[in-house]
Amino acid sequence: MAAKWIEALTGSLEQKKQYKQYKARIEGLPEPYRGSAKALDRYFMYAGGITDGETMVKMLEDFADLWERAAIDGTPVSEIVGDDPVAFAEEFTQAYGGKQWIDKERARLNTAIDEAKKEQS
Repeated sequence: MAAKWIEALTGSLEQKKQYKQYKARIEGLPEPYRGSAKALDRYFMYAGGITDGETMVKMLEDFADLWERAAIDGTPVSEIVGDDPVAFAEEFTQAYGGKQWIDKERARLNTAIDEAKKEQS
């Protein structure tokens, strides 16, 4: 009972556990993979905007898989992210179509514009 109450306030405890495991996986990478993955992770947190915990956890697990495989195979970082790391990061997060924080503001903007158009009609 208490666990459900706590999860209602703070979010899924299982997702928190999975997130901690993800962070440990990234920390366990050799350089330069660790530094690159951490830089992209930071960018995800600022620009990704995914608010659905399940989608976020899946994305981060796939991200860790990508970097672990690259480290094992010796794939150069430049082959992973290409010439534009920002484009890579944004395309990676867009592939996980979860709810984003900006969705609410998009809906609010559309409603305001629709109301303004009605007033002018």
